[in-house]
Amino acid sequence: MTTEQLIEQIKIKKSFLAIGLDVDLSKIPPHLLDTEDPIFEFNKAIIDATHHLCVAYKPNTAFYEAYGLKGWKALEKTINYLNENYPEIFTIADAKRGDIGNTSTMYAKAFFEDLAFDSVTVAPYMGKDSVEPFLAFKDKHTIVLALTSNQGAFDFQTKLVDGKEVYKQVLETSKTWENSENLMYVVGATKAEYLTDIRKIIPESFLLVPGVGAQGGSLQEVCKYGMTQNVGLLINSSRGIIYASQGKDFAEAAAVKAKTLQQDMASILNAQ
Repeated sequence: MTTEQLIEQIKIKKSFLAIGLDVDLSKIPPHLLDTEDPIFEFNKAIIDATHHLCVAYKPNTAFYEAYGLKGWKALEKTINYLNENYPEIFTIADAKRGDIGNTSTMYAKAFFEDLAFDSVTVAPYMGKDSVEPFLAFKDKHTIVLALTSNQGAFDFQTKLVDGKEVYKQVLETSKTWENSENLMYVVGATKAEYLTDIRKIIPESFLLVPGVGAQGGSLQEVCKYGMTQNVGLLINSSRGIIYASQGKDFAEAAAVKAKTLQQDMASILNAQ
């Protein structure tokens, strides 16, 4: 999926919502536990109820790997279902991979070729040769962790090195990598006050923004400082949407929560 296609979907749906499919079997409706594949059945119902309200889905792979082979199979079934039934949806493998040389190439093959995701999150700590193998794949996107929403982000990401914060050095250096036009960046919604400086370095790049909702980030603040002419934002919400209900109405309840966010986004887009 190209960036242009993603922008077109944002315009059509008046939404830049990404829904996180972080499935915890202890939190899903109990009646699903009796099905052959509870994780997939949960995802399928959420997707069918919300696909018209969002432009992306983001499964965090840890929530699938934790259940071993069954979990990985459920992830495969989920991405296949999305690609076959809703090909206009941008898919994000939230895997936070990153290693040097052939190892990164194999990670990229796993997510881009075998599972056919549109994008994957990558940790840039090991530098250029750990990220460029992902960037070599045509019409695929590599989403680099830049400034994350967790408290531990202050341990390293905002530290000054030679007078400049580490996250800014990551942003600036990444622009020199081969095929850097295929880069997106993770910036947490709880770090909205940093977005002005971030946009000075990467004025047009798409940002994946977690932390709106359960983590307390403000949609309005993120848009005020981070939105570009082509929107340039994918706002992720996971728990606040998918766990809106533990009853048999869970998918409908998720759609209500997603609709509220989508309407807020539509209002922001209409005011541009």
